[in-house]
Amino acid sequence: MNSRIIAVTGGIGAGKSVVCGILKVMGYEVYDCDSRARAIMEGNPDIALQISREVCHSAVTPDGFIDRRILSKTVFSDLELLEKLNSIVHSYVRNDIREWSYGKSVCFVETAILYQSGLDRMVSRVWNVTAPEAVRVSRVMLRSCLTEHEVRQRIAAQDSFKPQNIHRHVCRIINDGIKPLLPQIEALINQ
Repeated sequence: MNSRIIAVTGGIGAGKSVVCGILKVMGYEVYDCDSRARAIMEGNPDIALQISREVCHSAVTPDGFIDRRILSKTVFSDLELLEKLNSIVHSYVRNDIREWSYGKSVCFVETAILYQSGLDRMVSRVWNVTAPEAVRVSRVMLRSCLTEHEVRQRIAAQDSFKPQNIHRHVCRIINDGIKPLLPQIEALINQ
């Protein structure tokens, strides 16, 4: 049985996790690409070895532990290394999603990098969560203890990628702190 997979995407701080939290409360299953990618990276010594060799040797300890702080600082200041890291991890994540979604009628995948990861080819619909950049920066600074400069680097890294083909079924959710989310989500579910 093929699943109908809906991507919930948007840049860092846009509010994807809030939308996905609402979906979970509504009873839907949501795959969180960030947390699953972390788990996959931590559970697979081959990935750590590839990261050490191809992305940043100092981000991997001698016992194979990935230091996320060092890795993040490295890849978010060098787009080539970010692209290399993503290419290493994404094939594992796509396979994990295939296994996770098997047999489900409708499920959601939360991802900040839909097109860069190749997930756009796996989903039937895309919900793009948006918010003004100033709101995004403020949200991320509060939750992650990052500086404004670090947040803007991450936003720039995500926004630098321009897909050749936008998914043909894209819907927009505005999460500006003013427009209520629940009616927008309910309207999209009922489409």
